[in-house]
This record gives sequence, structure tokens and C-alpha cells, in this order.
Amino acid sequence: MKSSPIRSKQKLSPAAKKKKAARDLAYAKTPARRAKKAQNQREDRRDGTVGDGLDRHHTKSGATKRISVKNNRGFYGRGTKIEKHA
Repeated sequence: MKSSPIRSKQKLSPAAKKKKAARDLAYAKTPARRAKKAQNQREDRRDGTVGDGLDRHHTKSGATKRISVKNNRGFYGRGTKIEKHA
């Protein structure tokens, strides 16, 4: 079975890998990300949907909808460059 291109690792130097890990962790711990993660966990426990392969997409109104992991990345497949202009 071929490995998915999404799961392939970036080819980074050890120094760059360390910096990226620090950036990713800092982003994951922002108040907005922590609130979204907590909301996901609460709703998944309530709905019993843990491990069903779907993500919760957080809308601007604060509501969530269940969509595939693929569609929850990169602005529904359109890329992140245009996301800020939409």
C-alpha cells in the first residue's frame, strides 16, 4: 500500500524541525484553538461520534458541522492562499 502524500513528512533540517515544532505547539495553544478543541471534545463525547473519521468545522457564528477530514483542510480543497480573501 502506498503512503498517502498528506502523511509524508516534510524534509526539514534538525534546526528547522525544532523551530516548526515550537511554532505548531504555540499555535495549538492559542486561546481560540484551545476553545475549539474543548468544544470538539465536549460535542464528540455528547454525540458519541469519537473516531468516526469526521472533523468538526467551526463556522464564524460558533456553530460546528461534521465534514470529512479532507474537506476540513485547505479551505475545502481550494487552498489557504484564497481563504483570507473569501
